[in-house]
Amino acid sequence: MEFAETHITGCRAHRSAPFAFGHLLALGAGAAALALAPSAARAAGTVAGTDIVNMAQATYETPGSSTPVTIESNSVTIKVDELLDVTVVSGDPGDVSVGKGWTAQVLTYQLTNSGNGSEAFTLSADTARPGDEFDTTFEMVILDSNDNGVYDPGVDTIYTPGANDPLLAPDESVRLFVLSAIPDSVGDAARAEIQLAAVAKSGSGTPGTLFAGKGDGGGDAVVGSTGARSAASGFFKVQASDVTLVKSATVSDPFGGTEPVPGAVILYQLVATTTGTGDLANLAIHDDIPADTTYRKESITLDGKPLSDAASDDDGGAFGDRSIAVALGTVPGGQTRTITFQVTID
Repeated sequence: MEFAETHITGCRAHRSAPFAFGHLLALGAGAAALALAPSAARAAGTVAGTDIVNMAQATYETPGSSTPVTIESNSVTIKVDELLDVTVVSGDPGDVSVGKGWTAQVLTYQLTNSGNGSEAFTLSADTARPGDEFDTTFEMVILDSNDNGVYDPGVDTIYTPGANDPLLAPDESVRLFVLSAIPDSVGDAARAEIQLAAVAKSGSGTPGTLFAGKGDGGGDAVVGSTGARSAASGFFKVQASDVTLVKSATVSDPFGGTEPVPGAVILYQLVATTTGTGDLANLAIHDDIPADTTYRKESITLDGKPLSDAASDDDGGAFGDRSIAVALGTVPGGQTRTITFQVTID
């Protein structure tokens, strides 16, 4: 069985050619345990730059004396290298709903320094991901300056690569926001993927790659299991809705027929139909009373239910200034609302 020999020069450890297991004994039990320890990355491990100091002792008795004598070896110091590891995760529980043409739409991410030294990270956002259904227009990456988990325009900090790369202590995290604009031409229910990536500034690559002298605390930097780079994706989903409005009229004359003569009653019907997967907020229907007719009081209905002419009654119906109005509120896509009202031909 062979292991890499460790020679001590000053307070740095240098690795050279393999040597026999017996050579480890000269370094003392502490150094042997260090050499055999697993090298897997773990956050909040021994801080980079920490000196691990070890000294062995020998006790013996000289001929003719029963008094033990103790001697100490030279001190062996090994400086802990910086392990470069990083984790990026999405902070959104699922798809974030957006509408066509919306700007400054936000996806949330969390960046964590899972290494053992203070490290700065370069960030990048990729909105042109293969396999999704549309691409957003990238606007910017934002640092959550006040750490409240909500994007606050004018308060949170715009990220500029190379100028304010987030510098994090071991196990420290920072929230990040990626802002995007949604194209006008995108279809309903289409999804877009936005990937945020972070790379350690000291170096990245295959786990185990060494960057001499670049570690926190003056040691080397060693790429950990994440490759010192990490990425996570968030998703937008378009929820668009439209509404169609169809109007029809039925005439009832005083003689039991359907002729539009003076005194005949016109029943107007308005059918509003919503389409798509999103909600239409504050949907309201208005209709002017035609000239040469008189509105029949309290004749407004919604889906067969009578509505009041008084807006103050909060049932959604209203009549005033020769116009009827019905407030439908928020209506999901795929719904139909039917409104009727009556007038008399003068």
